[in-house]
Amino acid sequence: MMLAKPPGGSSKSLGKILGQDRTKSSGGPAQGTYAGAHPSSNSGSTSTSTHTANANASQLPNFEEYVRARDYAGALAILEFTRRVERVDGRTTLERLLWRAYCAFHGGDYELALRTYEMILRREYFACGGVDGSQGTANTTTTTTSSSSSRFPATTEGAAAVGHSEAPPAEVYLYLACCHYYLQQYDDAERAALQGLQEEGGLRNRLLFHIAHRQGNETKLLLYHQKLTEGVEDQLSLAAIHYSRSHFQEATDIYKRLLLEHRDDLALNMYVAICYYKMDHYDVSLEILAAYLQALPGSWVGLNLKACNTFRLYNGKAAEAILVKGLVDGYGVDLQQHELLKHNLVVFRGGEGALTILPPLVDVIPEARLNLVIWYLRHDGVEEAFELMKDLEPSTPQEYILKGVVNACLGQSLGSREHLKMAQQLFQLVGAAASECDTIPGRQSMASCFYLLKNFEDVNTYLSSVKTYMYHDDDFHWNYGISLAASGDFKAAEESLLSVRSERYKAEPAYLAWLCRCCVMNGNPHFAWELYLQADAAVGAAATFVLLQLLANDCYRMGHFLQAAKAFGVLERLDPADPDYWEGKRGACAGVFQLCLAGKLPKEDLREVMALLGEGSATNPQAEYMLRVLKKYATE
Repeated sequence: MMLAKPPGGSSKSLGKILGQDRTKSSGGPAQGTYAGAHPSSNSGSTSTSTHTANANASQLPNFEEYVRARDYAGALAILEFTRRVERVDGRTTLERLLWRAYCAFHGGDYELALRTYEMILRREYFACGGVDGSQGTANTTTTTTSSSSSRFPATTEGAAAVGHSEAPPAEVYLYLACCHYYLQQYDDAERAALQGLQEEGGLRNRLLFHIAHRQGNETKLLLYHQKLTEGVEDQLSLAAIHYSRSHFQEATDIYKRLLLEHRDDLALNMYVAICYYKMDHYDVSLEILAAYLQALPGSWVGLNLKACNTFRLYNGKAAEAILVKGLVDGYGVDLQQHELLKHNLVVFRGGEGALTILPPLVDVIPEARLNLVIWYLRHDGVEEAFELMKDLEPSTPQEYILKGVVNACLGQSLGSREHLKMAQQLFQLVGAAASECDTIPGRQSMASCFYLLKNFEDVNTYLSSVKTYMYHDDDFHWNYGISLAASGDFKAAEESLLSVRSERYKAEPAYLAWLCRCCVMNGNPHFAWELYLQADAAVGAAATFVLLQLLANDCYRMGHFLQAAKAFGVLERLDPADPDYWEGKRGACAGVFQLCLAGKLPKEDLREVMALLGEGSATNPQAEYMLRVLKKYATE
């Protein structure tokens, strides 16, 4: 949203405000310095200081160049200096205030712009103290000791007469509304906009259109939508609303049509590139962005988008290198001074510094909240993640998905059906949406919905459709492997689970249990037993005990009696009071003996069985009897 430049800026050089004869001011002949400046001690020094001020003013850089170069901070600095120098070339203090508000707004200092426009509406045209003009009219009540050392009248009536000599432009209310809008004060913005020019369409209608969207008022949104024209500004406004509502394809269509008509408008290339980025077409986004960066190689917004695309296509290291080479090395930019760049560096570095940088940005950058939630989830901070998401009303697919993940994690940890039901509904909303059903996140969301419903055949259908895009994603391999195992496809499940590279995931009891089951079912009980031995000291006694029970029962069920006998033997030692473990060991030992008799196992395996039976033979007659039979068979 752009504000119009103050009147007169196009017909006369802006630089002339600094270099003309001071006696040509519309306020009359110069009488001295502003009330905020130090008065001269005598007339001679006054003349000298006046000459010096003229010389300094004539040496200042051209104000117009700063505005054209979009260096609004530099332009503001000149304006604040000239505020203390007498008016020249018919330029009124009102015009300088309009320029100050214009530069502050486009420089992102909406508070200063807002205060300045409020001053203009109050007709406080003689700012003589601080930047906000809080001393503007108050100082006029003080009678100065010398008429030659003050430019203000001695009475408030005089100040009012001079201040009201020029009415503020009618557009100021609209500019004020723009400031309120960017400060997220939407009700104030609406009130100010309604006081503005009552023209059909134009800035007023566009502003009210966006305010209605922010307020969630669909009735007003449609009303102002109908008043939009085919003009460039109105179409850009419509595209922005489509973008804000995640209708990226509709926004792209408008931007591309405008780009065909206005090929020299480089910003349109940026808008199209951002839309393609949002639609996950990262390579297309980079291709379109190249035209913009070729013309503006130092644009930190363009370089940031290029880094984001690179992060999606490659990795964070390559993305950070783009920012460092393009901004730090090329222009000496401190990346930590830009909130957006600082936020993205946390993402590129895998969450490094997240707890320090992201919390202050949660209410500034929408993605900051989501990335902080992701950091908590990856570091087992499920409750902290839930606190950040519980009051968030999701409006984008990413927010729906993340809120679903948080509810699923909390539901699983607490055993809460309510949270699991909420997660399932959120995933279904995304997966069934027409705009998301054929995207990778959309299909993963539908898979997650069926996962929570335990419809694993449907889970496999959705996950298999995106498998080629998720080769290096451990979360995908984890979920796909467990789903395949739950549906009985143990061979594919083992392959998927073995693709997990994260050591943290590999130490999870659930991962070990499913991988052991897959190995047993695929006829590889030896590897399953090795997994148990490696996990014995890593996952804790309770998890190891459960893993041992699973291994013993699955091996027995699949006829791998030697591993079953060893597993039941360990369980019997850990819990000798439970008779089920002895019965399981007895049956497994008998199974090994049967396989030896059938010639399917070598007789050497009987040594391990005899050692297991020997552990309880002194107190168990059945073990002693089986041991005698095995010894007799071994000696024959």
